[in-house]
Amino acid sequence: MDRGHARGVSLRLATALTIAGSDSGGGAGIQADLKTFAALGVYGASVVTALTAQNTKGVRAIHYPPPAIVATQIEAVLDDLAVAAIKIGMLGTVEIVAAVASALPSPSGKGIGDERPPPFIVYDPVMAASSGDVLSGAGFVEVVRRQVLPLVDCLTPNLAEVAALLDEQIARSEADMARQAEALLKLGPRAALIKGGHLDGDEAVDLLVTAEGVRRYAAPRIASPNLHGTGCTLSSAIAANVVHGLALAEAVAAAKTFVGEAIERGRQAILGEGAGPLIQASALKNAQARAIPALR
Repeated sequence: MDRGHARGVSLRLATALTIAGSDSGGGAGIQADLKTFAALGVYGASVVTALTAQNTKGVRAIHYPPPAIVATQIEAVLDDLAVAAIKIGMLGTVEIVAAVASALPSPSGKGIGDERPPPFIVYDPVMAASSGDVLSGAGFVEVVRRQVLPLVDCLTPNLAEVAALLDEQIARSEADMARQAEALLKLGPRAALIKGGHLDGDEAVDLLVTAEGVRRYAAPRIASPNLHGTGCTLSSAIAANVVHGLALAEAVAAAKTFVGEAIERGRQAILGEGAGPLIQASALKNAQARAIPALR
């Protein structure tokens, strides 16, 4: 076959969609998601739910687009692209939660069109930035419980987000994590990956809980000042791995490996004056040869 036959060849791109806020500093949100999709060989589409003015030192301002625009973005992507997985991050307001929920395909339906199955949905319930800035409004949790969680295939909250979703105290042990994960499943998601990075101990332990049982993931802690976007990267990596055909347990394992490598790559990086991001793209290893000395 030569180049003259190129028009007769078609290739369906593996595609994932991120529905999340924009981080002007590029470390988290849709920017982290798209970098992760690209690094894992998945075409990324995006729906912007919020515009944030932020950098490595924190969030300065947040602007939310009209909910109808958020819903129309989702509809435009799903009407045309063969989206196999959706990662949801920051939603921010009750109105945007409702708009997103109404635009997503039902997990019990036929999906988009008559042939494509519904996308696999991963939801990272972002309620605060790593800097501590609050990223969700009044009534947010109640609407998320009622309208979004029943649509979710894999929920990926940290310990504080679990506590908020259940209106309970933050888990202090793996036993607490497992019990709270079971409680989350009763709210509708098919699986819950509870991130236990804030528990004490030499290892960072996450628990994946499904109707089939509990799977434990443990990894040594990596000391790094640059952890901005870790949760976004993990959830989008899970979505990308599902697009490639991995079962959920294996998709989580591969995503955790990817995040660990990204944290390691970013340990020595200097971007701004505050906490920097992890580095998703392996191609940035070559940047060391072009790095300029830090001027501080």
